[in-house]
Amino acid sequence: MNTIRLHIDGMDCGGCANAVENALHAVPGVVSARADLSSKAAHVEAAVNVNESDLVTAVEKAGYEARIQG
Repeated sequence: MNTIRLHIDGMDCGGCANAVENALHAVPGVVSARADLSSKAAHVEAAVNVNESDLVTAVEKAGYEARIQG
């Protein structure tokens, strides 16, 4: 299992956080996803074979900007 942290830009309300979580949950191999509005971040637990760029793409398709945090 991998823990991946993403910085999310454009997330301004609870509905935005839900949209980000739903987008991340739709990526195959994601076990859990939690978006934190106050820190503008999302924490993802995913199988080791999940490509981080797929997570970024999913968030961007939902209308937000994302980048992997190291």
